[in-house]
Amino acid sequence: MTADTVPRPTDTRMLANFVGGAWTPSAATDSLEDRDPATGELLARVPLSTAADVDGAVTAARAAAATWRATSPLQRARAVMALREVLNAHHDELAELVSRDMGKTLADAAAEVGRGIESCEAATAMPHLLKGENLEGVATGVDVEMIRQPVGVVAAITPFNFPAMIPLWFLPYAVAAGNAFVLKPSEQDPLPGERIVELAASVDAFPTGLINLVHGAHDAVNALLDHPGVDAVSFVGSARTARYVAERAIASGKRVQALGGAKNSMVVMPDADPELMAGGVMGSAFGAAGQRCLAGSIAVLVGTRAEQDAARDRIVEAAARLRTGPGLDPDTDVCPVVDPAAHARLVADIEQAAADGATVVLDGRGDPGPGGCLLGPTILDDVPAGHRAIEEELFGPVLTLVRAADLDEAIDLVNAGRYGNASVIFTESGGAARAYRYGVQAGMVGVNVGVAAPVAWFPFSGWKDSIDGDLHANGRDAVEFYTRKKVVTTRWAA
Repeated sequence: MTADTVPRPTDTRMLANFVGGAWTPSAATDSLEDRDPATGELLARVPLSTAADVDGAVTAARAAAATWRATSPLQRARAVMALREVLNAHHDELAELVSRDMGKTLADAAAEVGRGIESCEAATAMPHLLKGENLEGVATGVDVEMIRQPVGVVAAITPFNFPAMIPLWFLPYAVAAGNAFVLKPSEQDPLPGERIVELAASVDAFPTGLINLVHGAHDAVNALLDHPGVDAVSFVGSARTARYVAERAIASGKRVQALGGAKNSMVVMPDADPELMAGGVMGSAFGAAGQRCLAGSIAVLVGTRAEQDAARDRIVEAAARLRTGPGLDPDTDVCPVVDPAAHARLVADIEQAAADGATVVLDGRGDPGPGGCLLGPTILDDVPAGHRAIEEELFGPVLTLVRAADLDEAIDLVNAGRYGNASVIFTESGGAARAYRYGVQAGMVGVNVGVAAPVAWFPFSGWKDSIDGDLHANGRDAVEFYTRKKVVTTRWAA
């Protein structure tokens, strides 16, 4: 299909939906502002699309689904290969768009786009991944085979913190498996998702209506969750919203993968390499201003009090050297948070922790900048047990220090939390690393790696309250989620 015949509007900041191969104005009368978090510049207005808008997108997707399902897996894989090529050709443009719309540094945005393209590369293996199983002669003259078929129409509801990568977690796998697709990007930074859909529309191998986009917020999400034409829902967001999405989607008979929040711990052993540890903690806690579900927001300092204090001092000294500023500035280490509301919420969290007895050993509060979104690295010590700063995801550049006498106590502290997305350990001991990877209750584990992000050939495998559902994004889990198994038992007359 091609979007060239119906150009995307350029003379207005009001975004349009992409439905059935055409940029289509929403029927909504209400909209939200999309602003650059670094400068406050108004980038676009985002329509709060209605159930009627969603119905149009789902109807277009369902109309395209039958044709696409009948297309051979090899042709579908080649279409995703073509999508990979067009995305790669626009890599730098997409990275700059992520930086402007979401705020993250250009280097971080470039890595995000690269990770999204990696998902396309993994999805091109779909002809192999779709292969089923068979067993000949289960009884006299009887053979059995298991085959995989697409689920139908997939809706993806994606978050603000990875506006390019997470849509690309879902789109390539879903369409390579033979499904049609509807994207609802975050209303906070929808421009990268919009551009990805526009680039996908330039791939002629995709039939018209296969890939659609609907802007909006709660009403659009609810309409997708309730629509009888949607067969599966892929979601990433907060734990509370993930649970809501899962329950509502299941109630309407849909398959759902809902990836939720996290409170990831980084265990610092006394023998950790100082530079490796400090660099890993900085990238994990303060990269993307801590707005990652893989961000390490707790550092568990292990050992004697003197060893714990030495680790604390190294972390504080390294964090104090980080520069906060606009994401497009190459000297920036810590980007703005996504919007002024997030900034205000984080400042309130820091103030509450201090009021409850925590020591603010590094304070990032200060001039929020022209966009009202700048918040420097902040480190809390002496936080009371059970406090929100220990138990809940703050989703900002705020690191909480926790202390443990030994590795066993550290593992118990980590496992006591309700989330199980990721956890890492910094150590030079193979025995400690092995004990940690064996005992920690987290789906993604890093050893001397600050951000334990798996490559696209493996699942993004959070545990506990970090996911609702049993199939994760990426890897073989994506193949399982976007297909249904059919078992055929055959007997022929002699």
